[in-house]
Order: sequence, then C-alpha cells, then structure tokens
Amino acid sequence: MASIRFDKIGKQFGETEIIKNLEFSVNDGEFMVFVGPSGCGKSTVLRMIAGLETISSGEIWIGDRVVNNVHPKDRDIAMVFQSYALYPHMSVYDNIAFGLKIRKLPDADIRKRVKDAAELLGLVNFLDRKPKALSGGQRQRVALGRAIVRNPSVFLFDEPLSNLDAELRVQMRAEISKLQRRLNTTTVYVTHDQVEAMTMGQRIAVLSACDKNKPRATNLMQCGSPMDLYDRPDNIFVARFIGTPNMNIVPARLSDDGSTVNSLGGSMPVSAQFKQAAQAMRGREVMLGIRPEHIGAAHEIDWPQTQAIQGQVEMVELLGHEAILHFKVGGQIMVGRLHSHGHLPAPGDTVTMQMKCEAIHLFDPVTELRLR
Repeated sequence: MASIRFDKIGKQFGETEIIKNLEFSVNDGEFMVFVGPSGCGKSTVLRMIAGLETISSGEIWIGDRVVNNVHPKDRDIAMVFQSYALYPHMSVYDNIAFGLKIRKLPDADIRKRVKDAAELLGLVNFLDRKPKALSGGQRQRVALGRAIVRNPSVFLFDEPLSNLDAELRVQMRAEISKLQRRLNTTTVYVTHDQVEAMTMGQRIAVLSACDKNKPRATNLMQCGSPMDLYDRPDNIFVARFIGTPNMNIVPARLSDDGSTVNSLGGSMPVSAQFKQAAQAMRGREVMLGIRPEHIGAAHEIDWPQTQAIQGQVEMVELLGHEAILHFKVGGQIMVGRLHSHGHLPAPGDTVTMQMKCEAIHLFDPVTELRLR
C-alpha cells in the first residue's frame, strides 16, 4: 500500500488550464473520492496518477517517490475504467489473468491469484464464459478482478458504475466499498454522482472547473469527510453540489448589531456557529443557505426555533417516502420537504413553511466563502 501526495499539481492543454495548484494527500489505505461536474478535471487527475497524462507543473508522490517521469507499468497501480475494456474473445479466466501473463508470472501463481479473486467476487462459476455471456454487473466484477490480482499499492476507479442501471449501481457501490475495506488498499475513485461520493468515500475531494470569470487559487474546493462537506461546506459551490436537492442559497442582510439576518420577508436569529463572524460583518449583505430538509410544514416538524416563510407552490415531486416542494418566495425559488402521505398542496396554492433557524448557513456574497 502507499499514500499519494499532490504537490502544487498543474495541467494545461495548450493555453487552457485544467488543473491548478492541486495540493493535498490521500492517506495509506484510504478510500478517497474525487467528485465534481463534467469538465472539472477529476478524470485528468486520475490519469496523471496512472501516468496516462503528463504533468505540466508540480509533483505527484506515490509512497516515498516522485512518479512524474515513472512509466505507468512501474507505478504499482491498477486502474478500472468507465468501459469494462474486456477482451471479447477471451474467457473470464483469461481476461483476469492477462496482465499476470504479460508479466510472466509462474502459471501456479496465476491460477491461485485468479481463483482467489474469483471467489472474492463471486465469479467462480463464470470463469469459462466469454464477456458477451455476462451481465453488466458481472462484467464489472471481471474488470475488478483483473485489477485485484495485481495486488497493487493503489487502485484507481474512473466512473466504473456509469454504464450500469440504477439497481446495479447501488449493488456494486456496496460491493466495491466492502472490497476496499477488506483489501485495505489505497483507492482513488472518480465520479460525478455526489450520492456515490457520499456513500463510498472516507474522504471526498470536491473539484470545480477552472473559470477565467471566477479566478481561484485552485480548483480544489474542499476536501474532507462526507459529513464535514455536508454540515460545514467551505463555500457556496460545495454547499450547492453536495446534497440532493441542492441547498437553497438566497440574498440576505445582517442587522446593524449582527444578531439577526433578514431575508425572505422575515428576520431570523444568527445561529451560534456564525455569531462571531456576523459581528464582524454586521449591517452588510450576505448569502443565506439552508438545506431543503430544514424547511418543513409546521405540523410535521418539532424544531425549537423557526421562521415562517410564505410562498406560492411551483411544483411538488413525489418520491414515495417524502415529497419535495418547490415554492416561490418573492423572486426566489425555495425547496422544502413534506411527508408524502399527508395533505399535499397543488401548484398555485399558497403555503406557509417553517425554516429551522439553527440550520442556517451564511456566506460572503463576494468571495462565496463560508463566514468564519
């Protein structure tokens, strides 16, 4: 096993900057997830770790060595791609064993490694089949098996579940997580799906695309545990990206003494975690954030301190166990949650919802950073 360290990594294609000053570490044996929108550079980072992309600036360390100029085959990594990349004319056994045969390992060693991987992945009864005779989930297991038999220091996963249907994605999500815990191998997993990121990663690195209109020191927006990102987002980008539905973000103003925040036609006390920061910005414009689960109907909630907001229903999304309510307050669209088996309003109805005051987040409207 090995740790991975990014030391001010940069990547450019011509004059286009993709990765900028990426600097953080993946711990030995950790399951790290890179998440972000399309075009943010997360797969590019993975390919730089693997040696499939050159590095424009900075250094990548795997273990105790810089690997910038190390050939991919000498980096002791195994990569699972978005496509299964299986050889259609080979059996499952030969697909899993292919890399070991290229390395000219003894036949007995190859047989043992393939057998162990097949037992681990539930493929023992499929070793003689060709890929065309397998389901999507079974093909993904074969691709995993091909990586496992190499006993690498680092596993790299590039959106491996994107070709599977919803049920299989959930199943494979759990299987990959259990497999990583069992093998305890350093793992970097790339996805655009924040649900995958939240449920699989021990830590999550949230990336954004480099934007000339919003120049930032780096496109690493935040790195931390799933609940750190959810409960204490460093900035508006992370607040909106992590969580489904997105966090509501609306303009607000702090009172002259910094004790309350005024928005959506009401005045709410500043929560304890922001009191000191609010004092420093009293009387100024801020951005208020609140998650949809902290906006509910008065008869369905039991929160100690709330603020009522009234608006007109735009849409109701039924999810079975709950309903997602979209309603307009002034010119702002807000999203809240309701119990799906109670009385549900219809589009056009006027509703009064309650916001949990202690759950309010505050951000600087200029820097978009969380108030500290």
